[in-house]
Amino acid sequence: MSRQEIEEKVRAFLIEDLEIEEDKIAPEARLKEDMGVDSLDFVDIVVIVEKNFGFKIKPEEMAGIITMQQFCDYIESKVA
Repeated sequence: MSRQEIEEKVRAFLIEDLEIEEDKIAPEARLKEDMGVDSLDFVDIVVIVEKNFGFKIKPEEMAGIITMQQFCDYIESKVA
């Protein structure tokens, strides 16, 4: 799966499933502060990522992920 495909899938589920406004989604956007992702959203993200990308997110691995870019980097490292 290419980086572009990963970013497109992530963007799609953030907009559709988490109802984040498209203009708030950018590589440097912070998940919590800029995009409004809260702890309940993270639970949804774990389920969505497992369904779309085929791996389970470990909470301790998500601890250092702050931006959209880092989140896509994380997914890319798992599916590559």
